[in-house]
Amino acid sequence: MALLSRSFIRKRTISLAITASVAAVSLVMAHGPTSAHRIRHAVPIQYVAAWQDSSDETPFLSENETAMNKMMADMTIKPSGDIDRDFVAMMVPHHQGAIDMAQAELRYGHNEQLHRLAQEIIVTQQQEIAAMRLAVGDRLPPSVASPTQPVPASDSPPMSHQGMGMPHDAMHRN
Repeated sequence: MALLSRSFIRKRTISLAITASVAAVSLVMAHGPTSAHRIRHAVPIQYVAAWQDSSDETPFLSENETAMNKMMADMTIKPSGDIDRDFVAMMVPHHQGAIDMAQAELRYGHNEQLHRLAQEIIVTQQQEIAAMRLAVGDRLPPSVASPTQPVPASDSPPMSHQGMGMPHDAMHRN
């Protein structure tokens, strides 16, 4: 019986490769997200305001940056002592952010397959918001038509990041 079987060597090689990969990613991330984005040659969405290009993509990127910033701000909550309610309080803005980004795709995107996917995202995220709110005993606002069709940017209502029209303070009731 060989002390170092093929299976043993293969498992150790995979383990070493994974460890090296994790160490490399950790090293890159330790230098901050800016370094990581430079390595990928990508412009992170939070830096869109500094982007000097005046391309057709600017309104889309700006709308997405607004949605992301609002989502992140609204996900920061003061713990209530009720894990379930706190989960919902953080997940609703997360889902609403997905809805807002999908609406931006409908407004500015051109790919029909992505439009269908964006429409599905809007519907399913709204359903999940409703299910979460009902699970913690919140009442739902009156139903409105799902905004799955592109709305010209100039005609769009102000973005509601609390999902389904519920006021912000309703999210934080005990």
